[in-house]
Amino acid sequence: MKKLLLPLALVAFLFGCKESGNQESKVETDESFNKVKTAGVFVLGLDDSFPPMGFRDKENNIVGFDIDLATEVCARLGLQLKTQPISWDAKEQELNTGKIDCIWNGMSVDSARAKAMNLSDAYLKNRMIFTVKDKSLASLSALAGKKIAVQNGSTAQKLLEASEAGKAAKEIVPFDDNQTALMDLEKGGVEAVFLDEIVAKYWITTNGKDYVVLEEGLSDEVYAVGFRKKDQALRDSVNKTLQAMKADGKFDEISAKWFGK
Repeated sequence: MKKLLLPLALVAFLFGCKESGNQESKVETDESFNKVKTAGVFVLGLDDSFPPMGFRDKENNIVGFDIDLATEVCARLGLQLKTQPISWDAKEQELNTGKIDCIWNGMSVDSARAKAMNLSDAYLKNRMIFTVKDKSLASLSALAGKKIAVQNGSTAQKLLEASEAGKAAKEIVPFDDNQTALMDLEKGGVEAVFLDEIVAKYWITTNGKDYVVLEEGLSDEVYAVGFRKKDQALRDSVNKTLQAMKADGKFDEISAKWFGK
């Protein structure tokens, strides 16, 4: 009996070592930040027609509130910022295939995005609103039977389609970006545009339009930066830097530049 105990004990020991080794091999180290740090470049995906968050100026340079935030974050982390325009309705695919390191472009938080991505802490508040050119349409009830424009693939689109205002509309017209939707409003192709209040007010002011933003909105939202689910280290590094910028006043300085407050 004793002769059998030793071999059995040895087998158990060796099997235990193998199992332990397998478990250790399954634990993957999160190298997401180190990978970006080694490359020296942080690739930011955005819709480059989304003022004031990220858009092209008269010299065709990509500028905006989010771009200034990201530039400062990169400077503090020792990285170079690269902006990569993407199709907004394919943003998750662009992220998950590794073409970009994050989505940072006034991206509203909802349950689907929280499930699909690793989101930073919310860094800005926003409200989803309707804007109209015709002042006689300055109420939700007046928009019944009218054509309402919205950005394709946005949280605004999902929200509008599920709302009573959307169901009462003659047609919900999707556009690739908000600027094109607002230009169609100017031409009379649609009677209203449903979009981010920050974007609407900035566009109305900079273009000198006498449009009305309805007091009745559909939702209060927040913006966050989106990373791949597995990229916790990269997400945390950017998140901590944003928190430091809020603490030392740099965030407010950039905010004042774009929003005047």
